[in-house]
Amino acid sequence: MNIAETSAAAPELAWFKSSYSGAEGGDCVEVANATGVVHIRDSKVAAGPVLTVSRQAWAGFVGLATDLSA
Repeated sequence: MNIAETSAAAPELAWFKSSYSGAEGGDCVEVANATGVVHIRDSKVAAGPVLTVSRQAWAGFVGLATDLSA
């Protein structure tokens, strides 16, 4: 796992906000896919720190979150 500042984590990334965000933005995370990794940041602090995890770790997290919400 790696934490990097947004400026250091390729600014050309295409960030995606959760569909649960709603029209007002809310409290959400944004994710951006890159080669072999997924970058995660707080949507309210786009210039803040970025958490970088492997695609496998992200898939595991999403799978667990999906299982818990069912």
